[in-house]
Amino acid sequence: MNYIKGYRCTICHKFFKPNEVELTCPECGEKGILDIEYDYDALKKVLTKEYFENNRNYSMWRYAPIMGIKEDHIHEMLRVGWSPLYEAHNLEKYLGLKKLYIKDDGQNPSGSSKDRASGVAVLKAIEAGAKTIACSSTGNAASSCACQAAHMGLPAVIFVPKRAPIGKVTQISLYGATLISVDGDYKAAFSLSKEAIKKYGWYNRNAAINPFMIEGKKTVSMEIAEQLNFEPTDWVAVSVGDGCTVGGVYKGFAEFYKLGLIKRIPRILGVQSTGCEPFVVAAKNNEPLKECDENTIADSIAVGIPRNPVKALNAIKLSNGAWISVPDSDIIKASALLGKTEGIFGEPAGVAAIAGIEKAIKEGIIKPSETVTMIVTGNGLKDPVNAQKAITPPTPMKPNLEELDKFLKEKGAI
Repeated sequence: MNYIKGYRCTICHKFFKPNEVELTCPECGEKGILDIEYDYDALKKVLTKEYFENNRNYSMWRYAPIMGIKEDHIHEMLRVGWSPLYEAHNLEKYLGLKKLYIKDDGQNPSGSSKDRASGVAVLKAIEAGAKTIACSSTGNAASSCACQAAHMGLPAVIFVPKRAPIGKVTQISLYGATLISVDGDYKAAFSLSKEAIKKYGWYNRNAAINPFMIEGKKTVSMEIAEQLNFEPTDWVAVSVGDGCTVGGVYKGFAEFYKLGLIKRIPRILGVQSTGCEPFVVAAKNNEPLKECDENTIADSIAVGIPRNPVKALNAIKLSNGAWISVPDSDIIKASALLGKTEGIFGEPAGVAAIAGIEKAIKEGIIKPSETVTMIVTGNGLKDPVNAQKAITPPTPMKPNLEELDKFLKEKGAI
């Protein structure tokens, strides 16, 4: 059953019935990003705690009734979601926190949280009878779209800026997508994809334009709530680029709250790099979002012109959360810290939230007595080049015990 009531524009707040719009508000244009609204009263009778207790589909597809998708092809899809939630015993001690949980979304099929949106995109493209799906991305949305489309036999055309990491570019090519490497930044890649999608009639997976993408992204919050027995932590920290992911994090909790499944919405910490911090600057100066440079190694959040600003800003405002930015040097340190304390390998954007949490604790934003969940949005193998900045490369030694003994003593290993 389709529980969608309609769409509401995030700019003018006008409500539209499902058959009245396609992707964005017809009155506000491209900036008029839509928010999907459901019949929550009807869903309360379906999505109960008993429903989840008896549901053995341990993937994001368990939330299908509130994702705005038809369920005909779900059984054919890759398993996306239900990524592990670990209590980070070593890291919580290091940071001095009461409790710290890590949601490792780097374990999704293509290695990032973007599989949640791409899985929905592919299903919606099939529903629409589309012959091709397309998107622009700094890397993860691109590789995830190529991955999900390949599994369902749907051709994909992917646009990436020239700075996209080799790991993600390699994935896209191996998945068989048509890869367009744009000689420019993310803005240039997005602009070209927009023109091409309009000209060739491809299905638009661009998360900031397509309102259904956030319906996949929000499932990470629903999983966190379930995995914590419907008692989420005080805070949830996540890195922010375009604004779609943090918007989804908030929506997932907000809808579970509307359904009476959780008693409160966690405060959200939105983390950016100081090399690309449009949301942080806007919040600090209490001014409209302005374009900024994309000067950060965390490519997944290197977005100078966020395309989904309203949902991102609302996520922090409505959850009584906070914005914070950290330098790339702290992000690199966070990568090594997560690896050596918890054995989890995250890409720069995937671990930025750890650096953000540490800074938020020092600034008194997060109290040591509070509980926190941190979302790792992407696997470290996505960007091995920048991962090497967090380590000291090994130096080959002579194959004898004398050399080994000397080395181990220097390292304090014996």
